[in-house]
Amino acid sequence: AYFYFLMTALGVTAGAHRLWSHRSYKAKLPLRIFLAAANSMAFQNNIYEWSRDHRVHHKYSETDADPHNALRGFFFSHIGWLLVRKHQDVIEKGSKLDFTDLLDDPVVRFQRKYYKISVVLMCFVLPALVPWYLWGESLWNAYFLASILRYAVSLNVIWLINSAAHMYGRRPYDKTISPRENAFVTVGAIGEGYHNYHHTFPFDYSASELGLKFNPTTWFIDFMSWLGLVTDRKRVPKEVVEARKEKTGDGSG
Repeated sequence: AYFYFLMTALGVTAGAHRLWSHRSYKAKLPLRIFLAAANSMAFQNNIYEWSRDHRVHHKYSETDADPHNALRGFFFSHIGWLLVRKHQDVIEKGSKLDFTDLLDDPVVRFQRKYYKISVVLMCFVLPALVPWYLWGESLWNAYFLASILRYAVSLNVIWLINSAAHMYGRRPYDKTISPRENAFVTVGAIGEGYHNYHHTFPFDYSASELGLKFNPTTWFIDFMSWLGLVTDRKRVPKEVVEARKEKTGDGSG
């Protein structure tokens, strides 16, 4: 279940988020296929829809055009935004952004076309079949632990980026925006809790200051780079980060 959780999280953090939403690095075809499969295991909308909503979120953060506007409260930004129709501003302003680069990727198109069947197989069937077949776990336990519990936990951990990481924590890079540095979210979402940094420098592939901080998603991308599957990792120069801290930070970093 934990292995599948990590794979699920990478499908969102390294895949839909850092690769397809922000184009913060380039990935070769085998890695893109793996990340697309992992993204189907996450079952949080297909890559195109996830990336579209996330780009709108960054462009219009904390306004009515933000799909999960944190100013509407913790519940709304965590899960409520998925239970109601989108605000008209999300639809109108989001329609003005260009997402053609996403559909230019054949992996994104394929996953979108076969999304429903890929979700059934990757999110629910495969996680239950592997422990049942390989070491005799009962299908009941395998399904409710490796499939259902793992799915529920992964959903809420990722949703905390939209809610808790926009409300609780430090703002060492830009105190004028809502996103925060939240250690709890960082651990749960394998490196996505450095949210004040990420919204200040959204094109940085590490989504945090580079170094030895806890960031398993960055470690994964770096390992893939070592294997030759990742190129063009975008970084923010240290002097630029320090200058931004001095100019707009809250003094906590």
